[in-house]
Amino acid sequence: MPAIRRRSAVLSGVLALAVAATATACGGDDKPKSANGLEKSEITVGTMPVGDTAPLQLAISKGLFKAEGLTVKTKIIAGGQVAIPQLKGGQLDVSFTNYVSLFSAAAKNDFKPRIVAEAFQSGPKTHVLLVPKDSDIRSVKDLANKKIGVNTKRNVSTLLVRAAAKPNGVELDEDKNFVEIPPPQMELALKNKSVDAVQAIEPFGTQMQSSIGARVLTDLSSGPTADFPIAGYASTDQFATKNPKTVAAFQRAMAKAQAMAADRKIVQDVLPTYSKGITAQIASTMNFGSYPTSLSDTRLQRVADVMQQFGYITSRLEVKPLLVTGS
Repeated sequence: MPAIRRRSAVLSGVLALAVAATATACGGDDKPKSANGLEKSEITVGTMPVGDTAPLQLAISKGLFKAEGLTVKTKIIAGGQVAIPQLKGGQLDVSFTNYVSLFSAAAKNDFKPRIVAEAFQSGPKTHVLLVPKDSDIRSVKDLANKKIGVNTKRNVSTLLVRAAAKPNGVELDEDKNFVEIPPPQMELALKNKSVDAVQAIEPFGTQMQSSIGARVLTDLSSGPTADFPIAGYASTDQFATKNPKTVAAFQRAMAKAQAMAADRKIVQDVLPTYSKGITAQIASTMNFGSYPTSLSDTRLQRVADVMQQFGYITSRLEVKPLLVTGS
């Protein structure tokens, strides 16, 4: 839910002036960099109020960014696709975003994102396909010609459903079979049967099973997409190139926070503090995936390869050059 061009003496001069102005506004003198040596001591990060972003909130609440001399301001975004234009336009320095949206944008060659940290990897029942309890749909094979609610088309939601359907002989079409529905509205869509099924993320999957008896048709975090990389944090190539120390500080803090998130109790406790829809009760019963502590091109290449298989991108996308490592 959640993701930053370079050279010329003129641009370098503009950047130096901009950094100097920022330092002055923060109470420093006219030094070109912040007192802690970072190119930018304050950044804006796009995020979503979902379980995937728990480590980001931990890094803020536990002072991990502060310890690196970095102030992180968050901005809520509606989804991964929304993050792309905001990164390109400079409204966000870094943003949480799903890899399918990110790699789709990278494949167009008009935008080179840089992945600075991994955020979330699926686990059992973190992504499920739900149908009403009285639905006559009994297996994935019954999905042909059905309407399926997803957060956004042509992103990780539709990819997971299509990857589960194909081995069962069902080819789903992005426009004919999928309907965009915000996750909080999926319960109503199932109740009034405006769609036949929904692809639910946590905590909405757990909530719908409890509140309306929605039935799990299939666990999308199993089979060909078990332990599937879902989302990470990205910047533009320009931002990463001009602010390497700032990016490295962000990475160090996030690595510590992601490691802390291995303790389920810690994640449960922080969830209600930033997501109005996640109560302590829901947090204690919802399903969790994992929070990788380092970037892996092997792991993320898997996403790009599955995307190519289903036509989200037309040719192989090499993921490794997009990763910011070794800082």
